[in-house]
Amino acid sequence: MATDQKVYLFDEVAKHNLIKDCWLVIDGKVYDVTPFMDDHPGGDEVLLAATGKDATNDFEDTGHSDDARDMMHKYYIGEIDKATVPLRRPYTPPKEVYNPDKTQEFIIKILQFLVPLLILGLAFGVRQYTKEKSGVFIAPFFSQFAALGC
Repeated sequence: MATDQKVYLFDEVAKHNLIKDCWLVIDGKVYDVTPFMDDHPGGDEVLLAATGKDATNDFEDTGHSDDARDMMHKYYIGEIDKATVPLRRPYTPPKEVYNPDKTQEFIIKILQFLVPLLILGLAFGVRQYTKEKSGVFIAPFFSQFAALGC
């Protein structure tokens, strides 16, 4: 931690709620977690959802490891002025949404499943068709009846 602790007003900290500029308030301390956004195991959306409020409960409820708690020291930038923290602040969604249109991802996943099935079905159909045309599939069938005397 830095020896000179800067004190931030809550409204100033709440403005930092973007993917490229994200600050959190945890236990009365202010953390600039912007460099950690890509590395956070829960994803950057979790961190963005914790902006603009006291994120202490969100942090504690998740059950972070001791390593995660130790890692917080390098993102520490100062203290929050506790008098400026509202008791309860209404939720305002972050300005930036990571990927608002998930339709394209869904279509790609469907195609990744259906295209191999279509190729497999086509290959099976071509194989059956060529076997029937060549008589390989039909001849053994009729030869069994000929042996029985039918």
